[in-house]
Amino acid sequence: MPTQSPKKVAVKLQKIVDAWTTLRPTKSFAGMTLEQFKAKVQPSLAVRDQLVTLSSQTVDNRTQRQTSDDASIAQALLVVNAVKGDPDEGENGSLYATMGYVPKSARQSGLTRKSKTTTPVAQTVTASAAVPTTTVK
Repeated sequence: MPTQSPKKVAVKLQKIVDAWTTLRPTKSFAGMTLEQFKAKVQPSLAVRDQLVTLSSQTVDNRTQRQTSDDASIAQALLVVNAVKGDPDEGENGSLYATMGYVPKSARQSGLTRKSKTTTPVAQTVTASAAVPTTTVK
């Protein structure tokens, strides 16, 4: 039997159960009653329900992570600002640099001066092969 996508399998199972329930709820097929069939496909349906629950939990956990990360970053900035303001450490201290920041003394000004003249494009020079002339005597 070819492998089908999980979405198609769920739709197919639900369609079979709905049709059987609506049109022939008391009839047996393949030696099974409707209740027996539901019991046999229940593990497949239960796993799908569990996946929906886990997906919801994942979304909720990501939201909680973002909220807690925002609070953590705020606390980290308080510590970094306290290190910058500490007279023993400051913006040029090794602790500040080790925390991943560029010390004030190591920062570049950012000033660049653009040259007003453009450099000429180098012309290509074709070298002619100069063969030394030797005279044989």
